[in-house]
Amino acid sequence: MASHDVDSQLLLLRRQYLQLFEPDFLAWPPPQLLRSADAQAWIHKHMFDENRNEKLPPPRYRLRVLKPLLARIEKSIQDPEEDEISDELMNHLATLMTNGVPSELQAVQEKAFVTFACLPEKEDLYDDACTDPCITLLERRHLISGSRTTGFRTWEAALHLGSYLLTKAGSDLIRGKNILELGAGTGFLAILCAKILRAQHIATTDGDDGVVEALEENLQLNNLNDRERVFTKTLWWGNELRGTWVEEDCNTWPYDVVIGADITYDKEAIVALVSTLQHLFDMRPELLVIIAGVIRNADTFQTFRDECARRHFTLKEIEFAAKPMREQKALFYAAAVPIKIVTVTQSS
Repeated sequence: MASHDVDSQLLLLRRQYLQLFEPDFLAWPPPQLLRSADAQAWIHKHMFDENRNEKLPPPRYRLRVLKPLLARIEKSIQDPEEDEISDELMNHLATLMTNGVPSELQAVQEKAFVTFACLPEKEDLYDDACTDPCITLLERRHLISGSRTTGFRTWEAALHLGSYLLTKAGSDLIRGKNILELGAGTGFLAILCAKILRAQHIATTDGDDGVVEALEENLQLNNLNDRERVFTKTLWWGNELRGTWVEEDCNTWPYDVVIGADITYDKEAIVALVSTLQHLFDMRPELLVIIAGVIRNADTFQTFRDECARRHFTLKEIEFAAKPMREQKALFYAAAVPIKIVTVTQSS
């Protein structure tokens, strides 16, 4: 456990686990590390001990991780007289089995803590005390069926944009600036801007009242209680902004940047979205808009491009490729489908 390399393998597993990464894709440490008593003690202390960790993943997920973990530890043991499985890990498994875990149907309705490690560019490793800068959200990851609301979980485009904003080039766009977020969802990006990237002021918005209510809870969860610095409101795209709270807030804290992730996936909403951008440019001509989107449907994204062109906006793509999942050290997300980040400005 003294080796820096050993720590990095355990930290990677912990980051993925706290982000509720699918257990089938976890980066398991090698057998020689898993059979180490010190490593097993570290895993229990930092991943399963409820007395030391207030915001653990839900019991059902813990069980889904602990079972294959113990199976891998058992398989890694070469000399049963020298190596053994941690009693603490075995006792935690027994507790989960005894207490029972919610059914899958119950689990999808419940809120779960999801913790995202937010590491600045080229700072992939922190010490054994697990002092990663992080954001913890309450998400309802599967609450989509029967509703068009997708704002109760953090999606790939937000994580991709977050990864870019954690680079030197990205963080320079946010630090000390006044930000408006559109389609905030869980609030990941707004909280990243406030808590990690040190934006001056953030107004974070969504069009769904229930999402805004949950967003408020996530702000409090991350100790963002200063309403002058960061606050959330409902905002419907397409409506005139003059004479509203948006104009008042923009007058007090002149917006520098507008951000949004996964807000171009609905063809029907694109005209209203671009109309809102026009209203914002009317108030702040020098505004920089940064939008990230998973290109699930090329026609839909082209509709966004066309609508921006019709308004004579300048749209430029930021060159920032998603890393393959096996190379990601934090903010884990699939990149099988292209994810684009574009800037939108008003042509001079």
